[in-house]
Amino acid sequence: MNVKNAYFPLFVTENVLQKEKNHIEGFAPEVAWVTKSGQSDLEVPIAIRPTSETVMYPYFSKWIRGHRDLPLKLNQWCNVVRWEFSHPTPFIRSREFLWQEGHTAFATKEEADKEVLEILELYRRIYEEYLAIPVVKGKKSELEKFAGGLYTTSVEAFIPNSGRGIQGATSHCLGQNFAKMFDIDFENEKGEKAKVWQNSWAYSTRTIGVMVMVHGDDKGLVLPPKVAAVQVIVIPVPYKDADMQAIFAACSSTVQILRVAGFSAEHDLRENYSPGWKYSNWEMKGVPLRIEIGPKDIANKQVRIVRRDTGAKTDIPIASLVEHVQDMLSSIQDNLFNIAKAKRDACIEVAHTWEEFMAALNDKKLILTPWCDEEEVEKDVKTRTKGELGAAKTLCTPFDQPNLPEGTLCFASGKPAKKWTYWGRSY
Repeated sequence: MNVKNAYFPLFVTENVLQKEKNHIEGFAPEVAWVTKSGQSDLEVPIAIRPTSETVMYPYFSKWIRGHRDLPLKLNQWCNVVRWEFSHPTPFIRSREFLWQEGHTAFATKEEADKEVLEILELYRRIYEEYLAIPVVKGKKSELEKFAGGLYTTSVEAFIPNSGRGIQGATSHCLGQNFAKMFDIDFENEKGEKAKVWQNSWAYSTRTIGVMVMVHGDDKGLVLPPKVAAVQVIVIPVPYKDADMQAIFAACSSTVQILRVAGFSAEHDLRENYSPGWKYSNWEMKGVPLRIEIGPKDIANKQVRIVRRDTGAKTDIPIASLVEHVQDMLSSIQDNLFNIAKAKRDACIEVAHTWEEFMAALNDKKLILTPWCDEEEVEKDVKTRTKGELGAAKTLCTPFDQPNLPEGTLCFASGKPAKKWTYWGRSY
């Protein structure tokens, strides 16, 4: 996609931050301000970036002059600060988090629209193909879209254990709003002055929190093999009077075979912990496969492999170790996704009326409803469902729309429905 990596300043002056008031209004309560240098008060407070549009776009206006300067595609990995006051949760809602944020500029809206969906598809692949988490691709409502943007698309996940949706990642079309605010003009092919069309897109360390909640169990983490830092842990299983050097050598040899084959493998040769303690410790860390090697395994030229996801144990000949490990890791990856999707799908409930909607909401469901797509109705739903567990809101309007029969009414207003939309409580 020819996106270049960059890095922009952490601090933002107040006059720059306030340049786009509609944009920053959504972040205003969460902006952290630096007011002191040592013991001295600063003459002008400096903000720590809650996002980087106002930091980056003054430079866009300097770098972009003509159509040959477009498209401009930049990405940065950085930390941002948003001073969360309501229920800070590690990885999910924290005051500082790491993310990548892409910022791009195009000559035409068609180019911008195309990239929005390309990026969203990349985010879907990260969640489904790597993290083994099913997501819904869709468009945010006007009330829930990115402040100052033209429209927002997202991938939405759902946590069955808590009955809450969670925004996995977003891809925004910013339109020309920021181009107007920051004077990002270019001369088009006709020699005419025009405003650029812009996008921004991001996903953060929230992905880790979603993965933990979707796959974790009472023993600890359960990591999909494609993202596990350690895919295979090899543990020696000594018996009384066993040749420990031979067992350790077999463990080291097994690790080497797996590493040469491209797997991320380690051994745990610590002698101050029992095998049982090590099993529990590495299960808690979520390592997909555990290999156990004892005297009988060496004698039989085999190893015992234990899956983290199912606990199934299998004795495997050393001669075919690599093939079996590859097959098992692929099976674990697929199984985690299939289980997560089955659990998510079991939580989806269609509601045609307010009574059905409230019953599903109280059952902690992901609710698909016919909706009139009116902002005031959405606000009213939030007001009517506000409580200790939080209010319901739109999560997204899925791109994959079920059939909407003519005459279908909105579940909340009774007006003609325009679309199907997912609702629920969220993080």
